[in-house]
Amino acid sequence: MTIALELPWPPSVNNYWTHARRGTFISVRGVNYRMSVRVEIAKAKIYKPLTGSLHLILKLFPPDLRRRDIDNVLKALLDALAKGGLMLDDNQVKKLDIEMMSDLHGVVEVYVKPIEQV
Repeated sequence: MTIALELPWPPSVNNYWTHARRGTFISVRGVNYRMSVRVEIAKAKIYKPLTGSLHLILKLFPPDLRRRDIDNVLKALLDALAKGGLMLDDNQVKKLDIEMMSDLHGVVEVYVKPIEQV
C-alpha cells in the first residue's frame, strides 16, 4: 500500500520558527502550513496515523528559480505530516528518498510506504 499526497511548498527552516524572549516557537507561517497539511491528509481519507517504520519518497517542485538546499524543506514537512495525523512521530521515517524537480509548481509530492518487518 502506498499513500500519495500533494502538499503545498513548506516554509524554510528560517521561516518555520520565530524567536521571542520566552523561547523559540513555531511561526504563524509554520502553524498555517501545518493546518494546510492536515487538510490534505483529511482529504486523502487518512483517519488513523500509520504505525511502524515508513519509507517516504519526496518529489520537490519549487515555487520559483531561487537556489535551495534540498534539506531545507524537511523539518517543516515532516513535523506537519506527524502533527497532521499521517504518522505518530516523524522518527518512524527510516528510509527517505528526495528529488528536487526542475518543474516549478510550488508543491511537494509525498509517497508513503510501510517498511515490512522481516
